[in-house]
This record gives sequence, structure tokens and C-alpha cells, in this order.
Amino acid sequence: MLLAVSPAQAAVRLLVLGDSLTAGYGLPRADGFQARLQDALTARGVAVTIVDGAVSGDTTAGGRARLDWVLADGADAAIVELGANDGLRGLDPKQMEANLTAILDGLAARHIPVLLSGMQALPNLGSAYDVEFRAVYVRLAQRPQVLFDPFFLEGVAADPVLNQPDRLHPNAEGVRRIVARLLPTIERLLADVPPK
Repeated sequence: MLLAVSPAQAAVRLLVLGDSLTAGYGLPRADGFQARLQDALTARGVAVTIVDGAVSGDTTAGGRARLDWVLADGADAAIVELGANDGLRGLDPKQMEANLTAILDGLAARHIPVLLSGMQALPNLGSAYDVEFRAVYVRLAQRPQVLFDPFFLEGVAADPVLNQPDRLHPNAEGVRRIVARLLPTIERLLADVPPK
């Protein structure tokens, strides 16, 4: 499913491979991450088509299984935002790393530059689990053609003013802040895409 594109020049196809945080769970479509990102990029004169590869409840395994399907129509760059549901379920970080590695391998094989956005585990799983969980993203961030954002919910997580009543998903203002924070990095990502 595609969001509106800027007319005239050939638009960059930006895949958002993620979970409920990028799918806009609990929000009107216009307030979700992808719509807000589209609006922000368009306002800055960036011609982009957002390819919606975000599914609420998805784990890294789900993203890995769907990768070929979501790339069927092609992509020029990708944002990978997965792992929150692995953490919520206490899944093995080693398996999460294997899944994310396969996703990044698949994108690299297609010469698609990536913004990898990290996640943190919930405190109730213990500090040892969180350290191992975060270390997965730090290792993967060393790969070529990967820009790294350590925590997708930076500045928003655990703030009741910026989250929905479940305290897990950002509200419209939380999404706005996430987009504003990530926008310079996303513009760097898109600048790595060769001209068409």
C-alpha cells in the first residue's frame, strides 16, 4: 500500500519495514508515522513514495518472512523498525539478531541503503536481557550502508503525555516528535540513493 507521492520528478521509494509503532496503531491514518513522515518530507521538497511494510504485532521473524513480498515492487531505501514485539515476548536476542541480519542481508543484496532504528526491552525482563537486547542493534549498526538510530522511541517512551493509554504506543504528538527527531537522519538516508 502506497501513500501519496510528490509529483514531477521520480520519487524515491522508501520502504518502512516495521511493527505497530510505524503502522500507526491506535491513531487516525493521518496521524500515523508514515503519513507524518510523508508530510514532513514533502514539506521539505523531497519526492518520496512510502512503501508500507509495517504490520502491528510483527516480530523480527515476521519482518524477515515478509521481506521478499514487500520488496516485490522495489524500494530505493528502507527504514527497519523491528524488535519491540520480540522484547515484549522475551524472545531470544540471538534469534532476533539472526532475523535482523537476514533482513539487512536481503536489503544489501539489492543495494538498498538502510536506517536501522533500535529498540529497548522493558525493565521487567531484567538488566541482563536489556543489555543483550540492545547489543544486537549496536553490532548490526556497524554494517556498511546502515545508518543507525539507537532507540525509535527516544524522548517519547514512558511519557504519559506523549503516549496512548496503553503507555506503549505514541499518540499523535508523540509521533510528531519522533518524525521531527528522525527527519535529518532520514534525509541523510535518502541522499545515499543514486539519482534515477
